[in-house]
Parts: sequence; C-alpha cells; structure tokens
Amino acid sequence: MAIWKNGTPELESLSLPQTGTMVDHLGITVVGVTDNSLTARMPVDHRTLQPHGRLHGGASVALAETVGSIAANLTLDSKEQIGVGLEINANHVRPVKDGFVFGTATPEALGRTTQIWSIRITDETDRLVCISRFTVAIIPTNRA
Repeated sequence: MAIWKNGTPELESLSLPQTGTMVDHLGITVVGVTDNSLTARMPVDHRTLQPHGRLHGGASVALAETVGSIAANLTLDSKEQIGVGLEINANHVRPVKDGFVFGTATPEALGRTTQIWSIRITDETDRLVCISRFTVAIIPTNRA
C-alpha cells in the first residue's frame, strides 16, 4: 500500500519547487519513487567535495534531509500540515570522489505529530556511503 497522500507523485513535478534553493545549487534531483520510498541523486563534484577531494559529510546530510523532507511532505495534506526537520544524524561509511550518490528515504514511523525516516546513501555501484536517521515534526500549515 502506498504511503503518499495524493497517489504516487510524478518525478518531474518533484524537482520544480526546488529552483533557486540549496537543493538546486547542489544539483539534487528526485529520480525514483516506489509505494513507500523516494530516491534522489546528487553529483559528487566541485559543489559537494571537501578539500581532500571526497564527498563532504555536510553534502550527504543535505541530500538526506532533502529526500526525507520531500518524502515526508508527500505523505501529508499540504493544505493542513507540513513536515519540518527536527533532528538528523548521519554515519559516514565510505568515501566517494566522483560520480553520483543516491539517497533513498523510507519511513520507520509515520505518526500524527512526528515522522522518522531512514535514508541510505549509496554510490553508483550500490555500496553504502552514509546512513542517516531523520526526524520530522508535523505542524499546521498556518504555523509554517
């Protein structure tokens, strides 16, 4: 059973509201959706590397929070509620020096006032790069 409030979203529509944001600057795009997960891709390039030529941990966290936030908000009625980041953690497992990384968000708990999402970030050969847990607060739209 799908978790999305308004049915399975169309991929093209998910990147449009990101224009002019950090998500746009980092080159993050949504590339996959299933009944209970959302996947986004981010390039490993001059925008996302740290000085030693490896993927910056902060860029991984930005990818995790982005895909988790988009997914969380797709489970809500946007006229009534929005999801906002409350807490995020990340364990960086493997370095990446180029190519793309993929963050896949899946829900652990979809509560009335909070949601918890797991985000697995992998490289192009599906090796684990980072694992993150993201907690989302659900607030009324009029408080946004």
